Amino acid sequence: MKKIKLILAASFLGISGITVVQSCKKADGCGESNISKSGGDDSHNNGQNCMSCHVSGGDGEGCFNAAGSVYTGSGTAFGAGTVKLHTAPNGAGSVVATIQVDSKGNFYTTESINFSGGVYPSFSDGKGNTKYMGSSIGSAQCNSCHGSSTGKITAP
Repeated sequence: MKKIKLILAASFLGISGITVVQSCKKADGCGESNISKSGGDDSHNNGQNCMSCHVSGGDGEGCFNAAGSVYTGSGTAFGAGTVKLHTAPNGAGSVVATIQVDSKGNFYTTESINFSGGVYPSFSDGKGNTKYMGSSIGSAQCNSCHGSSTGKITAP
């Protein structure tokens, strides 16, 4: 998209002989902030492991510390709700991160998260229904397991 905008701007201004060089990897995109929000629609690649691109040297904007996708029971994207990471099972302990799900069913954040000791995820659909993951995680690359080796994250 940036490449197309540059070419259009150059032709509009009457500039010719433009050479567009597109990098495969960002030198360090980890300083960029990129956080999903309720109603937002900037995300893409629903169901894929977000952290295969949103890492240092990757193509994605910002380095994600937690990311994944949420689905309805029928398998379509569930574009609402909140993911929380707790220090104890079943919503107990303190909340170390709260991440809103966007309109495309994706959630992600570049904010720092303390995973020491493991965290326990929960998902709330915004209607008072919450699902808890029974085991702790030390990394929140949710789509690296959910949707491949374990079931997709579905709304309660």
